[in-house]
Amino acid sequence: MQNLHRNAYLIGALLLAMWLVRVVDATIPYDLNQWGLVPRSLWGLAGILTMPFLHDGFVHLFRNTASLALLLFIVSGTRRDPWPVIGMTALLGSGLLWLVGRGAIHIGASGLVFGLIGLLITSGFLHKRMLSVAVAIGVGILFGGTILWGILPLGGEVSWDGHLTGLLGGIAAAFAEQKLPSRNPATSR
Repeated sequence: MQNLHRNAYLIGALLLAMWLVRVVDATIPYDLNQWGLVPRSLWGLAGILTMPFLHDGFVHLFRNTASLALLLFIVSGTRRDPWPVIGMTALLGSGLLWLVGRGAIHIGASGLVFGLIGLLITSGFLHKRMLSVAVAIGVGILFGGTILWGILPLGGEVSWDGHLTGLLGGIAAAFAEQKLPSRNPATSR
């Protein structure tokens, strides 16, 4: 129960930080989105950490908040200590985006959202436990259309490559977590 409260607090703090950054960005004359991830540029390296906190308006942030909150609670509910694998998912996805992404400023938490989807679905099938598989199927049903349409290069300002690399980062994090017995959800919860 203590972990549940701690994780709920940390999820709330993370989401609150995202909203505070958006409010500040909307009220100051400086565009904080310049600190987004810019692939293959030294300046853009900072975006590996800042990208999830930067959004192009309140609608963009609201959409990311709802999905991110749900997925973070699911990951937290299936692991004793979820934060290392959440961090690994975020770093692998955004690091891969920095290496191979289009030359644009990438902002938003949707790369992390796609990463958590990839993590949950992949770990569900890797661990072969009924609860893990049920979570994987549920996430697949809930977010299946989002996955398909989110990773297709349909143009516009949507960071499809950020979605794709986030998904791949989550899949890679699930495999990496499987190799670490102390982080394996099958043995830690």
